[in-house]
Order: sequence, then structure tokens, then C-alpha cells
Amino acid sequence: MASVTNTYARAFADVIFDQKLDAGKTLREVQGLAQLLASSKELREVWEAPSIPAEQKRHLLDAIAAREGLSRAARNFVAVLIDHRRIPFLGPVAKQLEHELDERMGYAEAEITSARELDAAERRTLEAQVAKMTGKQVRARYIQDHAILGGAIVKVGSTIYDGSVKGQLERIRQAISS
Repeated sequence: MASVTNTYARAFADVIFDQKLDAGKTLREVQGLAQLLASSKELREVWEAPSIPAEQKRHLLDAIAAREGLSRAARNFVAVLIDHRRIPFLGPVAKQLEHELDERMGYAEAEITSARELDAAERRTLEAQVAKMTGKQVRARYIQDHAILGGAIVKVGSTIYDGSVKGQLERIRQAISS
């Protein structure tokens, strides 16, 4: 599945950049269609049914595109997935497309966990530090976890920076026990 999602996401990202489309708007449109597909059992049954001709599926897509005001690029992308019987992968492809666009535009996605709610100044400071470490602009998602006691844990991709009190206590415990 990973190769399917990567292939379609990279190809559509190429289209977005080659045609100089609004990447954010196009991504939101594809994500919206993925959410619609995930939430509608009837739509999934129609678009995934091998017995229904692709032309009929595209007519349904055209009606949705007209109602939602979708761009031609987003509509055509989903039509390609329908034609190649890859529509069950729309959700994962949309997620991979987001990562691909972020990478090409120089963004890093960070998950920041703290013991308490951070105010705007603390968030800006933390995001600036993460940007300095990664060399990229940061899109941060914040999570509260009282179990870390204090400080913060920052996850960027597969790298974890643990500046939590719980992590520091764990490292002290390991140092004392060894």
C-alpha cells in the first residue's frame, strides 16, 4: 500500500507544482473528498464496486465536484483513482500528499506534548527552536499530557526530543542504577 500511496501522492504533487496551483486549497479539496468517502458508506460502495462502470462513477464525482466547487485538478485526480481502481486508497493518498507538499514547501510537522496548556509566546518560542533544529518552517500540533510532569516532548518525523521532567528523571534513574 505504501508504494501506491507514495506514487499517487508524488505524481499529484508534481501536477500541483507544475501547474502552479494553490497547494493548500487543492490539498483541502482532496482531504474533503477523502473525508466524504470515509463517512459515506453508500459512496464507498458505489466507487469501490467493480460492477459499476467507471463512467457512472465519474458522473457521480462530477455532481459532487459541482456541488462542492472543486477545482478541476482535484476532480481529475480522484477520477484517476477511480479509473485505476485505487479509490480505497484516497484517505492514505491524501495524507501522503500532505507530507509530500510539506516536504517540497519546506515545512516540518511537529507534535509537541506538554504537561500544561502553553500560551502563545511559549508556543512561538518552542516552534522557533524546532525550526532552528530542523531548518524548516514548523507546523505544530499541541497535546497535553500531565504524566510528563513538566517541560515538553517534541516529535518531528521519527525523531523525538525529550525535554520533559519525566524523561529527565528517567535518565537520572538509569545513570544511578548503572
